[in-house]
Amino acid sequence: MRPSHKVLLASTLGISILAASAGAFAQQAAAKPETLIKWRQSVFQVIGWTCGRVKLALDAANYDKEEVIKAATALAAVSNSGIGPLFAAGTEQGKGWHDTAAKPELFAAGSKVGEIAGNLARETNELVKVANSSDAAAVKVQFGKVTATCKACHDDYRVKPS
Repeated sequence: MRPSHKVLLASTLGISILAASAGAFAQQAAAKPETLIKWRQSVFQVIGWTCGRVKLALDAANYDKEEVIKAATALAAVSNSGIGPLFAAGTEQGKGWHDTAAKPELFAAGSKVGEIAGNLARETNELVKVANSSDAAAVKVQFGKVTATCKACHDDYRVKPS
């Protein structure tokens, strides 16, 4: 196995473990709000970093299909991990790695968290499908749908940085 494949395998394994653990961990009755906030912040750090990888691969002088596939697959894994439970009652205020940026309105929105998480999963799953084509323009359009899903939630439910 080439070194780059080992790094990819380790990265994918790490992200998959984080993704699989997030939903199960959030369901543990003993999870402290600060712990859930840390997990939530970590998941969104991974999503942000991975979206940056897609953007760089799309903006490159030579479209990097393999990098887009790897990043899209990681995004889909995290998005399908069950992010909704990380927004449990009691985590609308508090500190994880830093103060939570989620507005209290999100927690009062009922099933909205599940709907938003489902939208993200749907769009990232579609990104994986499109990324496996050789159509960079279609990938850009679908990546735009992924980031629009993120933006819609941020616009409504994220505290604006000061």
